[in-house]
Amino acid sequence: MEIKEDDLSGAEVRELIRQHLSAMAEDSPPESVHALDINGLRSPDVTFWSVWEQGELLGCGALKELDERHGEIKSMRTATKHLRKGVARRMLQCIVDEAVSRGYRRLSLETGSPESFAPARALYESFGFRYCEPFADYSEDPYSAYMTKELEVKR
Repeated sequence: MEIKEDDLSGAEVRELIRQHLSAMAEDSPPESVHALDINGLRSPDVTFWSVWEQGELLGCGALKELDERHGEIKSMRTATKHLRKGVARRMLQCIVDEAVSRGYRRLSLETGSPESFAPARALYESFGFRYCEPFADYSEDPYSAYMTKELEVKR
């Protein structure tokens, strides 16, 4: 698997983001969907990566800088036909490593609370993320689960 920073211009990546947004809308009401669209992912405070193998898109993920010490995981998605192959784990490790290299002290995320998000929550828990109160601009939402992880800053 190759993970590369991506400008979101490719048709495959754009389709995966469309699928991601569509899936979020199926599980949550509109006011509870916090996924970024293409324009949001192109914001200067967001770094977006795609995961490839032999020319095929496997998944994606992004890191949004909330401030100089706090980052947020965004747009973690594995292409349906590549589920349970370790794509999300590799992408998440890439994001955590990047957050550490930037000197962030905390990495947080918002994910869904419905049962369909249980595999995602289990992945985050396996990386040491713990449930927390809403952060940044989020507020309490029955369709959201908020998680955070304290990071060790390398000196």
